[in-house]
Amino acid sequence: MTTFDDREKAFEAKFARDEEMLFRVHARRNRLLGTWAAERMGLDAAETEAYAKSVVQADFEEAGDEDMVRKILGDLTSAGVETDEAEIRLAMEARSVEARRQLMGEA
Repeated sequence: MTTFDDREKAFEAKFARDEEMLFRVHARRNRLLGTWAAERMGLDAAETEAYAKSVVQADFEEAGDEDMVRKILGDLTSAGVETDEAEIRLAMEARSVEARRQLMGEA
């Protein structure tokens, strides 16, 4: 019975590590996406940092990515930057890959 218990604990530990990594990838992706949007709006370094943090916070408003897409689309449009939802989603995918690479390099 101990072998079964050990396997169960190992699976639970792996699941916890995988979930933590997924959370970190999403948070990093959101920061990178916020930085991308801030650069498109022509913000300076301090404003870019603050904006990237606000994008990370926006992701906690509701499940999924819709809250972030709405925020970034609205902010870019308000800043006079021509964009659409498809471009933001494409940038999000690219930043997701970049975030995963960055975090795998840290491991």
